[in-house]
Amino acid sequence: MGKIRTIELTIEQQKALQEGYQLGKTHAFRRRCQLILLKSEGRTSKEVSCIIKMNEISVNKWLDGYESEGIEGLTTKPGRGRKQVFDQGQDEARVREVVQKERQRLAGAKVILEKELNKQFSLKTLKRFLKSLDPKINIV
Repeated sequence: MGKIRTIELTIEQQKALQEGYQLGKTHAFRRRCQLILLKSEGRTSKEVSCIIKMNEISVNKWLDGYESEGIEGLTTKPGRGRKQVFDQGQDEARVREVVQKERQRLAGAKVILEKELNKQFSLKTLKRFLKSLDPKINIV
């Protein structure tokens, strides 16, 4: 068995992590705060991974992030995940115009928009985008 990697926390750091664990905006951030608190108790990465249901490698990765950046290292960085197909600023006007012309046939609007915007997307994606523009729209 290897050496247990622990982290020493000051009282201020413990308070900040406790607050993040109890009041953090996202579930992921709260779990990461809990992870650091558990590691500061001298638990192994394997024990922590079982408690918070996270891969052991991820536990060590978030511990590295905390050690290098502090509590800011536990937040999810912007730009993660799949990029949006439509840009509200650029595509909104054209999408509204084409959908208005093809309002009885959304599939037809989709075909036109795919050609004009040179993007591939599903009918469901188009519906979600329209819904994001105006939540009152009732799209079936």
